[in-house]
Amino acid sequence: MLRGARVNDLALESETHTITATDINVDGIIKLSAGKKRHALVNVV
Repeated sequence: MLRGARVNDLALESETHTITATDINVDGIIKLSAGKKRHALVNVV
């Protein structure tokens, strides 16, 4: 498991994790996090 890497607040199991359509929430957004202070919201259109 990677320390601090998260997709939608779930820790990544591998550094080769592929973002897929199942990672999109009901609002059409994917939250990416690296550590405590680095976050990005990806709006899927």
